[in-house]
Amino acid sequence: MKFRITSRTQKTTKRSNRFAAVVTLAIAITCGAAGSAAAQVKPGDTITRDNASRVAGLVSPGNLMLVEQGMTMKIIPTGQLDWPPPYKVATEQYSPQVMLTPDGELRNYMAGLPFPLVDASDPQAAVKIMWNFAFRPLYTDDVDARNVEIISHLPGSTEPLEQISIGHMGFYKYIGRTEVAPVPFNDEVLKTGIAYRAGAYPFLDPPEVRGAGIIRQGYAIPGFEDAVWEYGPKTRKLRRLSAVSLSDSVGFSQSAGDANSVGQAGVSTFASTVDPNSEFGFAAKIQDFNYRLLGEKPMLAVVEAENSPAKPCPIDGGRTICPEAWEMRNLYIIEATPKHRSLFGGRMIISKRIFYIDSEGWFITASDQFDLMGQLWKTIATFNAYRDRAVPDAKVAVWPFKRMFQTALVDEDLTNGFSTVVYSPGGKSGNEGWYINMGAVDSTFFTTNKMVQAGH
Repeated sequence: MKFRITSRTQKTTKRSNRFAAVVTLAIAITCGAAGSAAAQVKPGDTITRDNASRVAGLVSPGNLMLVEQGMTMKIIPTGQLDWPPPYKVATEQYSPQVMLTPDGELRNYMAGLPFPLVDASDPQAAVKIMWNFAFRPLYTDDVDARNVEIISHLPGSTEPLEQISIGHMGFYKYIGRTEVAPVPFNDEVLKTGIAYRAGAYPFLDPPEVRGAGIIRQGYAIPGFEDAVWEYGPKTRKLRRLSAVSLSDSVGFSQSAGDANSVGQAGVSTFASTVDPNSEFGFAAKIQDFNYRLLGEKPMLAVVEAENSPAKPCPIDGGRTICPEAWEMRNLYIIEATPKHRSLFGGRMIISKRIFYIDSEGWFITASDQFDLMGQLWKTIATFNAYRDRAVPDAKVAVWPFKRMFQTALVDEDLTNGFSTVVYSPGGKSGNEGWYINMGAVDSTFFTTNKMVQAGH
């Protein structure tokens, strides 16, 4: 069995009228036509598929389709997010010196939020928002999410198609550090140009892929391709992946060496809809995309989730998370398109992404993705919490202040209803979930040597 990145089979069949309606709704959203809809929901309301039209314009077009298939929303009062104190200090100290070049490159950044004040009329507003997202307060130094579970579902089935468990999934950042020495940056970035390391390894379940893993080495150097490797436990070999393949969904081939054994996500076992570039809503290189600010408006998002671990939605067969608490938030709506449709010798299969970014926490709350024909293809909904620990009985992963973390991410292919949910933390007992800015991983943790050792 071979751990690999799969390709989506492009459909040539005609889209239904439903997708035409979605595009019309998306245009209405960018024009800010949601004022009347906002008045239709209030704290205490419950939104189901029977009254999903009440949140039209208050969620992304793709997320609206999730509600229509059964994702239940509990509307709660809007809360206030406070940044971790070290992040506040860093923002006050370093943000006055940060600049953008005419082509959108970040200059003089050290730590904290690069641009605390964003003027929507600024021609570079969209790029500034994306740099704020890149250096958001969610995590700044290191993060290790333990025993993450990735569960895929087919529509109409009450049983998961596949369940994958991963021992570690996280990052180590070289720039923008605020809590764990060295701060505000690891001077290795000056020697190597590496801005961060990230990875997901070892895969623990199912047994056929136990020991597999994938790591990424992100560079701060413009035009320099991020380095990505995967490790296969059967062959015990490392394989270098192209950066462009990270926009395709992660899956597993049952036939080692058969390049055609996996097609569209959901057709084969060990397939999922999640692509590495969609971690946390977006994990691609900021400099590889053009951005356009489509609007800023109140919309619904999950910011103070009630459940951690998150609970699968019983109404839609576990394809989403529900019921969960949604609240009105001020969101920026950003369109992202690749600067080059062909990148580093490969072809980008996602032609456009629409991000919904919280203007206080600076994380992506939702993302709609479009295929090469410009049609809505996939939607992402992130579920986030704000508390001092990921699970109620945590003993080690406890912070002296509240901070933000992601409890789940839903990624659904809207053309066929195949859905993948990433649970962080997963539901296994004894799992404390997130270890954020605690020194749980160092600069060597997400390296090929460590991944291979863990896979043996």
